[in-house]
Amino acid sequence: MEHLVQFAQIQGFTAIALGLIIGLGALGACIGIGIMGSKFLEAAARQPELVPLLQGRMFLLAGLIDAAFLIGVALAMYFAVANPLLGAVLSAAGKGQ
Repeated sequence: MEHLVQFAQIQGFTAIALGLIIGLGALGACIGIGIMGSKFLEAAARQPELVPLLQGRMFLLAGLIDAAFLIGVALAMYFAVANPLLGAVLSAAGKGQ
């Protein structure tokens, strides 16, 4: 019975961790892209002749920022679907019987 309680606790804590990973990752990506976009507009207003160069670099950095967020989402989905912590509890339950 104790293993079922541990199983439920791990699932609950995993759900909280998934929310934090995805939520804070999205928040950080949005803030980062917002700051980068505002700095791009400032630079474009000051030196309009550099807009093509700056625009290419801005889109490259936006892709890198989004890639970091999507890696966090992939890791969170891995823990949601195939949680290795649950396997450890189940193997400990099997050894204890």
